[in-house]
Amino acid sequence: MQISSRKLNTVLEKQIFSVFYQSLADLRTPEEVETVLADLLTDTERTALAKRLAIAVFLEKGRSYENIRETLKVSSATIASVAEQIGDPGFQLALAKVKAEEWAEEWAGRISGLFKKVRSTS
Repeated sequence: MQISSRKLNTVLEKQIFSVFYQSLADLRTPEEVETVLADLLTDTERTALAKRLAIAVFLEKGRSYENIRETLKVSSATIASVAEQIGDPGFQLALAKVKAEEWAEEWAGRISGLFKKVRSTS
């Protein structure tokens, strides 16, 4: 899809972005998000977004550019671009959500393990 070089009316532009953001915010499950984004974005656009987030996560975990480049099949320039933006509020919010999910999964596993131990000793 190409974007027209003609400028939208500023009020209209704000309204359409508001509707777009609210539509995404109202999605309740990963399945709903997947369904909507599959229809709104091309496979390439979705892959590019997912890889940018993965690059940020890997950088936060201290992985090398070489490791990220080979694992995600991305260029050093793409990694550098994400590295420049990683301190920006959007990336920080996304990374906080990823970290919270990882923390929750880790603790759910630990708690589940404790219950298994308690049941086996009873």
